Amino acid sequence: MLSLDDVLAARERIGGRLRRTPLLESSELSARTGANVFLKAELFQHTGSFKPRGVLSKLATLTPEEREHGLIAISAGNHAQAVAYGAALERLDALVVMWADASAVKVEATRAYGADVDLEAANPTEAFERLAELQAATGRTLVHPFEDPVVMAGAGTVGLELVGQVPEVAVVLVAAGGGGLVTGVAAAVKGVRPDARVIAVEPELSPALHDGLAAGEPVPVQPASIADGLSAPHAGRAAVETCAALGVEPVLVSDDEIRNAFRFLYAHAKLAPEPAGATATAALLAGKVAAEPGESVVAIVSGGNVVPGTAAAILVER
Repeated sequence: MLSLDDVLAARERIGGRLRRTPLLESSELSARTGANVFLKAELFQHTGSFKPRGVLSKLATLTPEEREHGLIAISAGNHAQAVAYGAALERLDALVVMWADASAVKVEATRAYGADVDLEAANPTEAFERLAELQAATGRTLVHPFEDPVVMAGAGTVGLELVGQVPEVAVVLVAAGGGGLVTGVAAAVKGVRPDARVIAVEPELSPALHDGLAAGEPVPVQPASIADGLSAPHAGRAAVETCAALGVEPVLVSDDEIRNAFRFLYAHAKLAPEPAGATATAALLAGKVAAEPGESVVAIVSGGNVVPGTAAAILVER
């Protein structure tokens, strides 16, 4: 079980090395829903997503021996960039396992920060098998994207920030893949405001946490959504257990609803997220999450590493 104390400790470990991202009021979403809707623009964090929060939290706990062995991670792109960024910041060697059809933009950005990238796996499921092989062969220190409580606690500092920005927040919407972000945010938000609702929004085509909560344990899925940043092949066990205990509500949205939210954020909020970053907002636009009139609602927008071709294709769709 992740707790508020864990998130507070992560905030201390991270210190002042990351941005306090802005909270933007959305008059258009407020008018449509009757609630007071805000967008937590976490896509303005270093590397374009919340991921450096968890990475820097983790790196602060490593022993000298773990640091000497170098880092290894797995990611569709945002965690990859964050690990590469954190490794460069602390002068550590890093290897990131991605997969053959990972975003070329994210692969190149990861390399630009100085990490090595392994692209031998054909898909996310094979990539996790490849990760285990490489870690065993190299002895590198694993920085897991969503199954490490120290990483999850770091991600939860987003929740601490938004509660500080909107103390009366009643509903928080968080896009979910492996569940690390929503777990950390739930621990933070529920720790400060126990009656607040935390909603885990996932693509219908990548429902790892949704299916895990339904089964009561992690179950494998075959992620196929346009929101590649949410393409975890399973949710973390700690995420399933903590989200169940804290009453996190799972909601699924279609890829078309994600595209619609992408266009909305681009046109009305002047934000350019990737599809994963638009997923939480999609639930509001599609009417899948209701709020009481006048309630304060926050949707987290993370990340902002959209492939130009993907963005252009979505924007010209009707």
